[in-house]
Parts: sequence; C-alpha cells; structure tokens
Amino acid sequence: MGSRQHIRDIQSGPPLPYSDDIRAYKKEYAEALDAQDPLRSFRDEFIIPSKKDLKRTTLAADEYSDASDPRSIYFCGNSLGVQPRSTQKYIEQYLRTWATKGVTGHFVPHEDQLLPPFVDVDTSGSKLMAPIVGASQSEVAVMGTLTANLHLLMASFYRPTKEKYKIILEGKAFPSDHYAVESQLRHHNFDPKDGMVLIEPENLDKPTLSTEQIIKVIDENASSTALVLLSAIQFYTGQYFDIERITAHAHSKDILIGWDCAHAAGNVDLRLHDWNVDFAAWCNYKYLNSGPGGIAGLFVHERHGRVDEKQSDSEETFRPRLSGWWGSDLKTRFNMDNKFLPQIGAAGFQLSNPSVLDINAVIASLEIFNRATMKEIRQKSLELTGYLEHLLLKYPLDASAQDKPFTLITPSNPAERGAQLSIRLQPGLLDHVLHSLEENGVVIDERKPDVVRVAPAPLYNTYTEVWEFCQIFLQACKDAVKMR
Repeated sequence: MGSRQHIRDIQSGPPLPYSDDIRAYKKEYAEALDAQDPLRSFRDEFIIPSKKDLKRTTLAADEYSDASDPRSIYFCGNSLGVQPRSTQKYIEQYLRTWATKGVTGHFVPHEDQLLPPFVDVDTSGSKLMAPIVGASQSEVAVMGTLTANLHLLMASFYRPTKEKYKIILEGKAFPSDHYAVESQLRHHNFDPKDGMVLIEPENLDKPTLSTEQIIKVIDENASSTALVLLSAIQFYTGQYFDIERITAHAHSKDILIGWDCAHAAGNVDLRLHDWNVDFAAWCNYKYLNSGPGGIAGLFVHERHGRVDEKQSDSEETFRPRLSGWWGSDLKTRFNMDNKFLPQIGAAGFQLSNPSVLDINAVIASLEIFNRATMKEIRQKSLELTGYLEHLLLKYPLDASAQDKPFTLITPSNPAERGAQLSIRLQPGLLDHVLHSLEENGVVIDERKPDVVRVAPAPLYNTYTEVWEFCQIFLQACKDAVKMR
C-alpha cells in the first residue's frame, strides 16, 4: 500500500498526501501502518487495561482478566500513563532488598540487582532521564513532585527587586502553576494582581498563544519582569510552544525563563540544554508512566549548577537555593558538620533522601524509553496524531465536514503540538459522548464544559486503535446531536 510514506515528513505542515485516498478510511489501512511500525514491539512492554478491567468492582487476583480479553483504547497518557510490565519486577526487587538487608541495603550491591544500592539510586534515574529531555546527566535530578520542584526552582531563580519583580505566565496555565506563582509573589510581599502578567488568548474560539504574542508581552513588561514561567506544552489546548525562540528572546531582555514540561517530557523531542533553558520541571506519571503522583524531575542548566572553589567566607560559591542534605557534596554528605557545599549541577538542588520505591517505578519506564530514542518516538507521534486528525476531520459521514459537531482547538501545524488533540464539542454534547466512549472501552479525559483531550501514546498505542476510536467517537457525536 505504500502506507508509511503517505504520512512521512508531516512536521513541515503540508496537506497529508492521503487526503483523497479512500484507503485511508479503511481499517486495513491502519493495520498496514501498524505492520510497518518500527516501534510496534514496545506495546508488549505495557499493561493496557482490558474493557472488562475497566468495569471490575474488585481487585481480587483471581478475577483478573486474561490476555484474550479485548483491550481498552487507552488514549489518556497525557493524564496518567499505563503501567510497564517491568514495574512489578523492579518494585519486588526493591521490597526484597529492604526486607533482606534493612538499612544496609543503602550500600550493599547484589549480583542480580536491577538498580544500585539505595544511596546511589537517584544517579541511575538522572542517567536515564537526561536523554529524554535533551540534557547532560549533571543537569537533571529525579526528585520531589512537580509543584514542589517549581517552588524550589523559583526560590533560586526568582530573585525580585523593587524594579524587576513580575512573573509572566499563561492566563490558562495549569492551576497548580498559577497558585505557585501567586504564592511566590506573596512570599516576596508583592501583590499578584500587579506582579503576575497573564498572557491570554486573543481568540477564545481558538485559545492558543502565538510566539509573536508571547514575545510582545515579554517586550511590554521587560523592564519590570524578573521571570518567565511557561508550559512547554499547554495542558488544555495541547499547543507546543517554541521553547528555543522564546527562551532566546527572554534572555535578550535579561530575563530568566523556566518551563513546566509536565506534558512534554516523554512526549516531544526536548533539547533543554541546547535551547539554553534556565530551568525546567516535570512530573513523570503522564507520558513517562511512573504511576499516580510518582517522583518528578527537574533540569538546571549547567551554567547555573556550577560550584566554585571558595576563596573567602564572604564569597558566594554557588547559586542561592533552598538547601537540604541530599544535595550536599558526596564527599562530605555524611560528615554531619553543618557546612553545606552542594553537588555540581541539578543534584545540588536535592533536599531529602529520594523515594527509592518511586524511583524504581519511573526507571522501569525510562529503561524502555532508552531502548528507543525520543526522535523515533516523536516521529511516530507525529504520524499517529496526524492520522487521528485526518480521520476526525475528513472521515466521510452523511453530513459534510462543515457540519461536524466539534472543532479541534489544538494547532493544525504538527510542529506546534505533541501527542494530544483537544476536541471542543458543541454545547450539550459532552455527557452523551463521554458515556458512549466509556461504554465502548475508550479512555480519554475531559475538561468541562465541552472539551475532550485525546492523546495516543506512540510506545503503546496503534494506528488501528486510532481508526477504531474515530468510528466510536464520530458515531457518539452523531447520536448526541440526534438526542439534543
């Protein structure tokens, strides 16, 4: 069929070559794409809930469904990724080490270990995480939770003065980011009404933010702004911002800039070091499959992580921060002398012992990601999401495309989005559509009153699932319109 070349090179944004090919609307076409998918074997590395699983009312082991049960269509990796099959093995070995070694598990290696002793486990996490976000190992720490990490980073990077004190962020930033910025301003005795500069969409029907608009807001507030904090991928619209260009522009105005990469890590091919980002933070339970509330990560560019040799007691030898013992130099961490000297890099921003249980969970997934590359993952994501968009907009129905009861609020340019398409339904349709999807074993999430977010993850979702989802979703929309 020549299927794969039909969806090659869509990142540049031209019309998809199969737009007039009726074969693209057939299930066999999707199955052909799956057969040629170089990442297809990775699906077996994950546990996809079955349709029967989703309706279970108990967790008793003897009631688990077998492999023959139809899998759900799980397009919700933007909210919570599915469980890697290896997670149980990693956690069981951690529990076994704790049970058999107790406190000595911090230091005693084992011939069959999956990870090093507890005291060094965070280093294994940063090594595997670094290529996911385009950083060197020293620039990454696996630690804490997303909002806590943002606070720790702002404690270091938000250093307001009477003249430069404002923080720029999206008007529809994820609420936790909004709360964090607001509380940082109050902590420094600034009024958020004055100190928080919100970038609002110019068109609520298409609630995205152009790079030019963001740059304009930075320019208008440059003389009074101390920090820019933006999402790499906007949680509501799925828009992927131009991190490199916006970062360079903020720096040209002598403004530090940080990025919330919660929806970008494991989703798009980040280059945080090369793009000269000052700092970033992310959670690992979405595209990186670490489990609900799992341990998070942060990035600090190497220029901010330097630790200089101390010349005198009055000289500052490292970037100011909120400090804790796990961030201290490895050679002196156990001296207990109350003289804090941080590790070089992001590790010097750590506070407390990392949760070894949580790190085992995220490493189980990171090990899978490191067997692919983010370039390969991104390429399939572009193709998978492009196919989803094409079917949603062009699939032949009784009504014309103009009559479809939904619009896409995610940018149409593939380079400006990740795996997520946000679909805005006409008023009054959401509840019926959600019910139909649930009845058919489809897992997505919604943002009331009218948006559903659909995110096929390239490591475990398939083109055939995209095709099946569109059949279910389009029929659900059609039925909802009739019932309205």
